[in-house]
Amino acid sequence: MMKIVKKIGLWMDNSIAYIIEFVLEPFQIQTIESEFTPFEKESTPSHSEKHMHHKEQQLQKEYYKKLSEIIMANDEVLLFGPTNAKLELFNILKKDNRFDTIKIEVRQAAQMTPNQKLAFVRDYFSDN
Repeated sequence: MMKIVKKIGLWMDNSIAYIIEFVLEPFQIQTIESEFTPFEKESTPSHSEKHMHHKEQQLQKEYYKKLSEIIMANDEVLLFGPTNAKLELFNILKKDNRFDTIKIEVRQAAQMTPNQKLAFVRDYFSDN
């Protein structure tokens, strides 16, 4: 029996990730948001810069951990988006040997509408 290869596209920046499962139709999109939002940054001006930076790092680490758990359940992953967040996550995954058997690619992409994200993932996996 042939194993079904699980593929996802993950459009992300530092505050939100859209997980797009590559299936025949319909695509399924799930979102994960970082707890550290611009609002959070603005609502705590009384905290020291060092405290804010530490909190931001902790929340970013939690965000990447959530994404890593989703990635682990797949065979092929496309990380794409406009910021360096995808590269930061990719570097974390590369250091963890649990991800050695997962094919992970990184692509630069601009801000996109939901339909553009779907098309990007469909085009990427259709060509591979």
